Amino acid sequence: MVFREVSVNEIREVLRVWLGWRSYRRSRVPHDRRALRRGPQNGAPLRGGRAGSRLRRDGDVSALDDGLIGVVADAVRPARPDGHGAAWEQLLGFEEQIKVWVAGDGEQRPLTITKIETLLARQGCVVPYRTLHRFASERCGFGRKGTTVRVADGDPGVECQIDFGYLGMLTDAADGRRRKVHALIFTAVYSRHMFVWLSYSQTLAAVIAGCQAAWGFFGGVFAVLIPDNLKPVIAAADAVNPQFTRGWLDYAGHAGFLTDPARVRSPKDKPRVERTVQYVRRNFWDGETFTSLEQAQQAVMTWCAHCRYPHPRHHLRTSLEVFTAEEQPTLLTVPGTYDVPMFKAVKVHRDFHAEVAKALYSLPECWIGHTLDVRADSELVKFYHRATLVKVHPRQPAGGRSTDRADLPEHKAGYALRDLAALIAARGARPQYRDLRRTHPR
Repeated sequence: MVFREVSVNEIREVLRVWLGWRSYRRSRVPHDRRALRRGPQNGAPLRGGRAGSRLRRDGDVSALDDGLIGVVADAVRPARPDGHGAAWEQLLGFEEQIKVWVAGDGEQRPLTITKIETLLARQGCVVPYRTLHRFASERCGFGRKGTTVRVADGDPGVECQIDFGYLGMLTDAADGRRRKVHALIFTAVYSRHMFVWLSYSQTLAAVIAGCQAAWGFFGGVFAVLIPDNLKPVIAAADAVNPQFTRGWLDYAGHAGFLTDPARVRSPKDKPRVERTVQYVRRNFWDGETFTSLEQAQQAVMTWCAHCRYPHPRHHLRTSLEVFTAEEQPTLLTVPGTYDVPMFKAVKVHRDFHAEVAKALYSLPECWIGHTLDVRADSELVKFYHRATLVKVHPRQPAGGRSTDRADLPEHKAGYALRDLAALIAARGARPQYRDLRRTHPR
C-alpha cells in the first residue's frame, strides 16, 4: 500500500466536516469516506485521551486547535517510528549496492531507477517504484544537482554577452535557395536588454557587421564583451590565455572594448545570453514567415526595440526601462565606420613580388624568400615582419599590380617597368658607347 503523508489542513478539514454532521456522500473534501470513518468517531486512542474529552460530535469547530490535530494525526498514522515503512527498511540492506549502480564506474554507465528495480527483484527485494526512487534520491545521490552561486550583475554598461544561435531555415525569394539563419545575440548583463543580428554565416565579417549594428542600436559600446568561443573571434581557446584572431583584435582596438571569452563548454559563464537564444527562437522566429534576410532583420530590430520583458531584479520595470535609465548613459562612444580588413601571411617570390587577393605588390630584394604578415583594407596593403612595418602599397583590384621602382635592381628597373624615357635617357648619357660594335672573332 502506498503511504501518503496527510497535511494539517487536510486533517482540519476532515474534523470540520465530521463536526458539521454532513453525510459522507455529500462531503466534497479530497478524501474518500474511509478517511472520515477513521476520524475521532472510531479512533480508540481519542475516547479516553485528552482529545476525546475535548472533541464531541455535537461540539464546535473552535475546538480544533493545533494540539488536537497533532493528537489525531498520531492516532491515525501507521506505526512508523522513523517515518518509513517496511519497504524502506528492506532497501537499507542494499544501500551500498544502489550507490554503485547510481554513480556508475569507469566501465558501466549510471543505471536508471527502473533498471535498479529489476536488479533488486532478481535478488528477492521487491519494493514499490516510488519508494525506491525516494530512497535512491535521499540516500544514494540519485538525481542530485550541485549547488550554484548567483553572480552579481556588476556595474551598468560594462559587460555584454554575445553568442550565435541557430534559428531555422529561410527560403530567399531572390535566388530561391533555402538557407540556415543564425542569430548573433547581444545581451546586456546588467539590464538584460538585447539586440539580435541575423546572418547566413558565422564569419568575422558577419560578427563585425553585427557589432556595428548593435552599437548603433544600444547607442554606445560596452566596455567588456563576453563571447562564446566563436571561431572568427578565438583562434585557440584557453581558460587562462586565449588566443584571439588578428581580425578581432584589430576591430576591438577600433571600437575600444576588451574581450573576456567564456571557457570551453561552460554555458554558465554566459547564462544571460544562453537563455536569450531560446527566448528569441520561441518568441520571435517561430510562427513567422519571411521572404528575405533583410525583411527578417527589420522585423527583429523592431521586436527588440519594443520587447518589454520584465527584469528579474527590478520587478516593477522592464529591461528596456532599466537599460535606458541606468545603463545607456554609461556606454562608450559609438565608433566610426570600420573598414573590414583582410589578414594573411604571404611569401615574397624571386620576382620581388608577393600576391595578396589576386594582386601583385613589390618588396625589396632583402625580403625575397621571407613570409610576411599582411593587413589589407579597401585603401592600403601593409606588410609586416615580426610586427615591424616594412612596406605599404595602395590597394589594387584583382589582377592589378603595384610595383615600387626602388624595390627593383637599378639596372633592371627600366626594362621591368617598360620605362622608355629612362632607357632613352640612359642611352644619351653614354655617347662613347653609341657606335661601339663588337664583331665575332674569326
